[in-house]
Amino acid sequence: MMKEFTLTGNIVDILSKKIFPGSVTVRDGKIVAVKSQDKITSQQFILPGFIDAHVHVESSMLVPSEFARLAVPHGTVATVSDPHEIGNVLGIEGVRYMIQNGNQVPFHFYFGAPSCVPATSFETSGATISAKELRALFEQDKLKYLSEMMNYPGVLARDSVVMDKIQIAQELGLPIDGHAPGLKGTEAERYISAGISTDHECYTLEEALDKIKYGMKILIREGSAAKNYAALHPLIESHPQQVMFCSDDKHPHELVKGHINQLVKRSIVEYGYEVMDVLRCASYHPVEHYKLDVGLLRVGDSADFIVVDNLRDLTVLRTYIKGLLVSQRGESLIHSIESDVVNHFNVSMKKEEDFTIQATADIIQVIGALDGELITKKLQAKAKVVGNHFVSDPQQDVLKLVVVNRYKEAPIAGAFIHGFGLKEGALASCIAHDSHNIIAVGVSDRELCHAVNAVIENRGGISVVNQDSVDVLPLPIAGIMSHQDGYQVAKSYAQLDEKVKQLGSPLHAPFMTLSFMALLVIPSLKLSDKGLFDGTAFKFTSLGLDTAIKT
Repeated sequence: MMKEFTLTGNIVDILSKKIFPGSVTVRDGKIVAVKSQDKITSQQFILPGFIDAHVHVESSMLVPSEFARLAVPHGTVATVSDPHEIGNVLGIEGVRYMIQNGNQVPFHFYFGAPSCVPATSFETSGATISAKELRALFEQDKLKYLSEMMNYPGVLARDSVVMDKIQIAQELGLPIDGHAPGLKGTEAERYISAGISTDHECYTLEEALDKIKYGMKILIREGSAAKNYAALHPLIESHPQQVMFCSDDKHPHELVKGHINQLVKRSIVEYGYEVMDVLRCASYHPVEHYKLDVGLLRVGDSADFIVVDNLRDLTVLRTYIKGLLVSQRGESLIHSIESDVVNHFNVSMKKEEDFTIQATADIIQVIGALDGELITKKLQAKAKVVGNHFVSDPQQDVLKLVVVNRYKEAPIAGAFIHGFGLKEGALASCIAHDSHNIIAVGVSDRELCHAVNAVIENRGGISVVNQDSVDVLPLPIAGIMSHQDGYQVAKSYAQLDEKVKQLGSPLHAPFMTLSFMALLVIPSLKLSDKGLFDGTAFKFTSLGLDTAIKT
């Protein structure tokens, strides 16, 4: 039996950039008619649903089906999702886990084939995805694009392994996503000339304009840790055809509050950008660029659209995906499903003495964490030494940072970081981009040990320790996601986030910021399980300095 319904309202046609009173008729998940009318009684607006043009679903700590539950009340109908987080833990089978789980709910997940698993050779990951496996994901699993090419030094050097992966995507006519923070000029031109078409890592307007000049499309990112909207929003007016919106990484307690709809509203209300330009950034541009099967209110399209009260407040009254009502007045109508637990975790509990760092110099290099940024500063500080060991110095906000290999037994890597502001305690996480070893920061080795062991005991998770008090959110799926109800995960995460701030951290998203301190492909200083890494020179560097370096 055919299921048919008709909605009336003000139709927002973003293709012709017109708004008119009319009706939309849906039959069996497809739009079969869009008609104009002289008069309608409804004042609501019907428009295409929103699309997150680049997100790592795993960073929400939710499996795809739960991510969808939390996203649809905000008018999100699709994501362009890079599953390289689970790919770095479980390889190609991890990618297929995400596809299988996402297919069980009414939502459009468009997963890409991860290009950098592992992200670099300077860290230990749980798996490798070869060029041959990438081809299998494209041809067998019908993935639509090559996910962000993070190894930009490899692209610039035309490394054979990197170029083999790019060539496969080009051969199949598929888009290639970029990742090149700070790249400008001839280097940006060379990177883009390899066939890379997008970047979500621009943190200055100058950088974005430079990349646009060479034909690249810019994704304006506003996530839980990296927030570039304030710097890049003028592009919506100056280069509207070259812009899409994305979150990149969204923690659960913030996903509950909003998603791409927040960027749409901010663009229209706060900055007064032309409504149609904004809405096209949020829907049409990703559909066009990635050739997505997401409806745009045309006859024959999938019935993916939202109903809002007006084009200023943008309160989402209803969200439809494939003709199904999936949310109504802020309530998700997608049901939770049972999720299998898959993982790769093989490390034993640690001892306090495992966290000591031998003192070797009076001056040390220090990672400078920046709130709202993935990049870090390269700082120096006078070392605090106790018993011939480097220790944390909370008065200077120079705290010990460690990365623990989760895949095999190995010595713990240690460094120091400024910006977390803890006066006491420690926090640890098994979400540590991109290899997802255990990363922790703390005031004392004792508390660092407790925080790390809480993660190990649960085979993944995030934890907060204050003296002997230990709080943990278990993440048993690949060590980075929960199989529990998404709204409960969001509540639990918010409680841990607040505990960290009570320990003195001024960071907006301390766990998210922590997770990027092991991301070697973003400058300047980072820490892998193998040691302190200079992301600008792209090589390991020493913790201790014989003398202070002029900067």
